[in-house]
Amino acid sequence: MHNSRKRCIIVEIAKILKETFPKSIEISINVPQDLWMVSGDSTQLHQVLMNLCVNARDAMSNGGTLSISAENMLIDANYARMNLEAKEGPYIVITVSDTGVGIPKEMLDRIFEPFFTTKDVGQGTGLGLSTVLGIVKSHGGFVNVYSEPESVTSFKVYLPAVGGIETLSPENLSPQTGHGELILVVDDEAAIQEITITSLEAHNYKILVASDGIEAIALYAQNRDKISAVLMDIMLPSLDGLTAIRTLQKINPQVKIIASSGLMSDNKLSAVAAIGVNTFLSKPYTVNELLLSLQKVLSEVN
Repeated sequence: MHNSRKRCIIVEIAKILKETFPKSIEISINVPQDLWMVSGDSTQLHQVLMNLCVNARDAMSNGGTLSISAENMLIDANYARMNLEAKEGPYIVITVSDTGVGIPKEMLDRIFEPFFTTKDVGQGTGLGLSTVLGIVKSHGGFVNVYSEPESVTSFKVYLPAVGGIETLSPENLSPQTGHGELILVVDDEAAIQEITITSLEAHNYKILVASDGIEAIALYAQNRDKISAVLMDIMLPSLDGLTAIRTLQKINPQVKIIASSGLMSDNKLSAVAAIGVNTFLSKPYTVNELLLSLQKVLSEVN
């Protein structure tokens, strides 16, 4: 095993794509100079990225945009408990997105199965995503996928990083703690409620919990003068998060809201922004991200 700089592999792949992909596909690359190192087999990792890019190309027979980006990420206990495949520590995240046909919901759960294919007979070997997943797992990583039909599909590959971590300064890691503010946490998953409560209480916030939009509205109506901010999951049963947010805004136009959800499309994000919510937390999130989001909304002057 040797250290392979992911930046080089991504830049190298971008070059191949620009030379070989149809001109109707625009290729956009965003890779920071200070990307951490990954210890691994560069041939295999090259294969992973090429595979994802070829699938993206096949999804855009009428052209579109293929984006490859990478970033450093520090996974904490909070994130690791929301995603059991993740471990605490430094990772790099590579995102391959396309603006193609998307993957239907009923197929999303199956795309990583061996021999699963969306291609007709004689049209090549299909997605090859079980190979991608196998390689990523052998490197200690994991993969998340999000797709919205006819809109955008994103594969996020998380790989454990080695070295280079000393660049994190303590200031980045210690957002301010709360001053006893009461936060309404709205989430239908008990495990996420529990982690979020533990994290926030440890940082001097008080918590009220609701499991769906209807309960959230009732709790907010009873405690509106005491609640400083609301952390609202968008994907809720019985009454969705957007409707619940609109109702809270009717009760109190000054309500401070952080919206949260798993991977979201740009359309959904703009729907959230359109109703005046500008702070969004993508799940799973770290305690750091949660505290910084709270700090941001609580310091906003209405």
